[in-house]
Amino acid sequence: MISALTAISPIDGRYSIQTDPLRNIFSEFGLIHNRVRIEILWLITLSKDKDIKEVPKFSAKLVTKLNNIIKNFSQKDAQAIKKIEKITNHDVKAIEYWLKDLLKNEKEIIKVSEFIHFACTSEDINNLAYSLMLKEGLNNILMPSIEAILKQTSIYATKFSEISILAKTHGQTASPTTMGKEFANFGYRIKRQIIQLKKQEILGKINGAVGNFNAHMSAYPKKNWQKFSKEFITSIGLVYNPYTTQIEPHDFMAEIFHTISRVNTILIDFNRDIWAYISNGYFKQKTIKNEVGSSTMPHKVNPIDFENSEGNLGMSNALLNHFSEKLPISRLQRDLTDSTVLRNIGVAFGFSLIAYKSCLKGLSKLELNKAQINHDLDHAWEVLAEPIQTIMRKNKVKNPYEKLKNLTRGNQNINKESLHSFIKILNLPKEDKDYLLNLTPQNYIGVAASLAKKFK
Repeated sequence: MISALTAISPIDGRYSIQTDPLRNIFSEFGLIHNRVRIEILWLITLSKDKDIKEVPKFSAKLVTKLNNIIKNFSQKDAQAIKKIEKITNHDVKAIEYWLKDLLKNEKEIIKVSEFIHFACTSEDINNLAYSLMLKEGLNNILMPSIEAILKQTSIYATKFSEISILAKTHGQTASPTTMGKEFANFGYRIKRQIIQLKKQEILGKINGAVGNFNAHMSAYPKKNWQKFSKEFITSIGLVYNPYTTQIEPHDFMAEIFHTISRVNTILIDFNRDIWAYISNGYFKQKTIKNEVGSSTMPHKVNPIDFENSEGNLGMSNALLNHFSEKLPISRLQRDLTDSTVLRNIGVAFGFSLIAYKSCLKGLSKLELNKAQINHDLDHAWEVLAEPIQTIMRKNKVKNPYEKLKNLTRGNQNINKESLHSFIKILNLPKEDKDYLLNLTPQNYIGVAASLAKKFK
């Protein structure tokens, strides 16, 4: 018996609750359901066209019934189609036969039953089904989670806008920033990718065996099939691709997967930085009663949510990057290597969704530790070597960088007193000298606070 405990993939096992929203979209059931949707909508559209006289306009009653087949499509229906597929060994043809059998007693359909799947190649149905699945999964499931992370980074950017922290470049002390500005940095990066995803076209085609409307033209040579096809594809919320072989070339999919992969890469970077801030003691994590951090060390509160997120983002990107490289490539007019790959879109999205939810969970548990932050700032007066030598440069003092390098590089004894002694003997205007004497690691943050506050 298959259950969450016996599932091979953790997506359907350990993490099945997190990925449940993706099931009806990217499962075999979801694919079959969308194929049925396209077949029925194509038939209805043919019936509405005056040029196709062999298919009289359907009655309102029949159109409602056909739409209800889509609306009420069940797992039982999908199982019936799979049963036919065992005989045909062809998944799309099985849907055609199932529909013909389902509607065999409908008088309006009996006369036009051969117009079910009319002039279509299987890929006409498949590409549109996958495009609808991708659109739904992206807009309704993945995007809201990405936007929730963006929203939380924005909240923290404002909340921590004036909390000065010691920055690290190459892992060493560097000019201070604010915690809010660090969240704003990541938020801005995520926001750019969201904008690109929202602008992304999701394409489709329905133009026959090699993309030339060969069959269509043989039956109705005077009809403008390109216009008809475009209008149909637009009516289901997709963008028409006029130039294809048997398959829609999947370039738009590669664009989507590359963008999601960039979101994931940004979040890997984000997870690692938050992990480091927790490790350095800048953040504490809220404890949860009865939760255990280690099987042997009772004190531990591990940053497991960010670690889980990072790992699953890597898994997702491994698939997304393969999709992006593989899907746009097909031998001549068609091969089937894309078919098995497309079936794994939900797997890649599943790993991403798990990661996004883990990241959000981790963010909800963060508590700022000002004591540790201030301790590190108070013991890093050497970072003021930068503004001192910059002011010296402005006033044309000779060798300012070298003088500060000799004073501070590798010197563990630099503190407020030693720096002030150095500043006081400098030949600088009073205004500049007073500025430097009032400078501290806490207030040497440039415009970090205002940048953080501006980010929305």
